[in-house]
Amino acid sequence: MRPIRSVLMMVTLGLAGCTLPNAKPKPQPVIVAAPPTRADAWQAQASAADINRIRRVATGWSSGLAEARAAGFANDMKAEGKLLEPDAGLQRPFPTPGIYNCRMLKLGREKPKAPAFERFKPFFCHVGIDRQTFTIIKLTGSQRPAGRMWEDDDPNRLIFLGSLGLGNEEEVRNYGDDPSRDMAGIFERIGNFRWRLVIPYPQSGSQLLLFELTPVPDQPKE
Repeated sequence: MRPIRSVLMMVTLGLAGCTLPNAKPKPQPVIVAAPPTRADAWQAQASAADINRIRRVATGWSSGLAEARAAGFANDMKAEGKLLEPDAGLQRPFPTPGIYNCRMLKLGREKPKAPAFERFKPFFCHVGIDRQTFTIIKLTGSQRPAGRMWEDDDPNRLIFLGSLGLGNEEEVRNYGDDPSRDMAGIFERIGNFRWRLVIPYPQSGSQLLLFELTPVPDQPKE
């Protein structure tokens, strides 16, 4: 009679060399990556500070409008209509390339004694297309924002990432070349042939910069 230990060892070795007919393979873990979104493209280009600025655009609107109203500019702001309505963005924000009449408004004080609401002289800017993205550049003045506009997960807006040109500089700086000049904002259509570019918490120190864009009636011929 064989010892029980030897019999058990033989049975164990026998089982190790065969597969039970009803045994199922263990499921292997499957890693599924989320598909890229439109926001992933511009967020890959933007700094953490500018991503945060864009996320806080609603707060910038609220604080900028409140500060301007408290300073006595309610009637001036009312005259601007849709331009100063935070939720005025419409579908199909894509602009038509060409020359635009532009003007800039500022909400919020840069310094304690500075105005809480300012309107500046009109100027010209140009909207174009480069490498399948819209571009925008202010053509005149001592301070000239310029940059690219990216599609976003919100279909009613584009995301602007650009830089500020100064003085007589002829070459446009790319976003990120000089972080102290970087600008980030939201581009929206607010009416027929009317757009706006909203820059929340610009590095100048105010709450909001707003650029209104309307196409020049007689576009230059190529």
